[in-house]
Amino acid sequence: MKKKRNWRKFFSKYNLVLIGGGMFLILVTVAILAPWISPYDPKAMEMTNALQPPSLAHLCGTDEFGRDVFSRILYGARISLTISLSVMAVVGVVGTVLGMLAGYYHLADTIIMRFMDGLMAFPTVILALVILTVLGSGIPNLVLALSIAQLPRMVRTVRTTVVSAKQLEHVEAARAMGASDARIMFRYILPLCISPMIIRLTLIMALTVLNEASLTFLGVGLSPDIPSWGTILSEARVHIQTSGYLIVLPGFAIVWSVMSLNLLGDGLRDVLDPKLSKK
Repeated sequence: MKKKRNWRKFFSKYNLVLIGGGMFLILVTVAILAPWISPYDPKAMEMTNALQPPSLAHLCGTDEFGRDVFSRILYGARISLTISLSVMAVVGVVGTVLGMLAGYYHLADTIIMRFMDGLMAFPTVILALVILTVLGSGIPNLVLALSIAQLPRMVRTVRTTVVSAKQLEHVEAARAMGASDARIMFRYILPLCISPMIIRLTLIMALTVLNEASLTFLGVGLSPDIPSWGTILSEARVHIQTSGYLIVLPGFAIVWSVMSLNLLGDGLRDVLDPKLSKK
């Protein structure tokens, strides 16, 4: 009886983390195993099978070029995860450094945060669209554009934590004992930033999936030959009345990935910052 109560208590505390993490794990597994579980080459065209409805031969049907939609969705998961993880890494490193400098030094705060405020004045998609118009399409440029667009949110999150953390007693004691600024920031302040950073990064990944699909749908994110969810949606809009499955299935994949990351982020927020979840 006690074990059952412990399991219920454990699940009630970590239910969002378990559900969101499980959904995200399924997505990662599908992306990794895409070359092995994909029945067709996602780029192979066969015009004689164009716009075929879902069947045993093509589980999700075919598009206007006769390409297997199921295979393209599987490979699209790899593209979305590659871009979102890359953006998370860039924003995590650069945003942490800039946020710590802005929170610790007043002069750096004035310079960095005014620049971040300027970036936040533009909607994410619009800012990324302008950058991609200048740099051109492609995965590296898309990662750079989305990283710049998401950077202000990470910087503000880290800066807020640093501003409050540098007033703590153990930080003041380290400063009084002659510890260098670098040691204080990375030894005493950075560990306090880990929890809000993890929460913010999961939300950034979810936004990146949506923004990548939106930009690719508009035709500026990735080249048409790359099998991404946004490309599938963009090509399917012409056939929405006659072949609705072309819209539903990649849309479901986007909803699945964004929902898993949002649930995971909410669960981590509740676990890492219980006081915040009670407000």
